[in-house]
Amino acid sequence: MAFEQFTYNRVEALTDEFIERHRPPVHIRQKLDISFRIDGQSVIIFEIRPQWDNPTEKMESMVAKTTFVRTQNIWKIYWQRADLKWHLYEPADQVDRFEDFLSVVDEDAFACFWG
Repeated sequence: MAFEQFTYNRVEALTDEFIERHRPPVHIRQKLDISFRIDGQSVIIFEIRPQWDNPTEKMESMVAKTTFVRTQNIWKIYWQRADLKWHLYEPADQVDRFEDFLSVVDEDAFACFWG
């Protein structure tokens, strides 16, 4: 089930601010940029780069994901390992507020999100 409209708008605005703070300078954005998408109860942050074997095509590299668990009123935090599967972020696998998810990704204490 997707977010309620109020929650969707709030999450979108907070993530927009986060992305704008972390985007590379304008002159680099053709080679590296970041963005996000909201998919149901999840928010996914990803990098955008030219594909290595075809620079005219863009590829996405996942950075972080959070999923709202309505029954528990928490946000679960995931990172994508080399196996390309999402795994719970063990140091802090859940938070109570969406802002706390963004703080965990920003801090990246174990270099799981940004490398």
